[in-house]
Amino acid sequence: MLVPNQPSNQSSESANDDLWVTWDAYHRAIEQLALQVHESDWQFDQVLCLARGGLRLGDVFSRIFNLPLAILASSSYREQLGTQRGELEIGDNITISQGTLGGRVLVLDDLVDSGVTMQQVLRHVSKNFPAVTELKSAVIWYKACSPIRPDFYVDYLDNNPWIHQPFEIYDNLRPEQLAAWLKQNN
Repeated sequence: MLVPNQPSNQSSESANDDLWVTWDAYHRAIEQLALQVHESDWQFDQVLCLARGGLRLGDVFSRIFNLPLAILASSSYREQLGTQRGELEIGDNITISQGTLGGRVLVLDDLVDSGVTMQQVLRHVSKNFPAVTELKSAVIWYKACSPIRPDFYVDYLDNNPWIHQPFEIYDNLRPEQLAAWLKQNN
């Protein structure tokens, strides 16, 4: 169902290059990505998600594939409530519950647009984690403006839309507003 410039119950693209994504569509996309990776027959040992955009993907993949989850913090969209790219920052450490990062690693993020984050993270992991023998990337959205192509993706977006993800409602919600927000949305 296509609905220009407003949220709906489905993913939709508008003439103004906005893509609105609902929770249901978001979860189905993660599941489609997991199935695509599975059907590729590529065997990986660990899941590395990029926080924040890849956290939900990492959680689902770790559960479905029954593999350890590693988390690497990276951030470039901080300005203007997350709508303007700033300088990329990559955390020095990877959080992992079992052992250290090594073997064949699947790197997960929500999207690639400029490609800068994915390129630099792949370089960072290759350089700083010598036990990693192979890296592949997986995202939900692969924008045409990206100079790199992820190994796995659900949607190729040739018009480079701004993606409105369902969790963005929390970007402007503060703890002192929760009671009124919950009352309004029940």
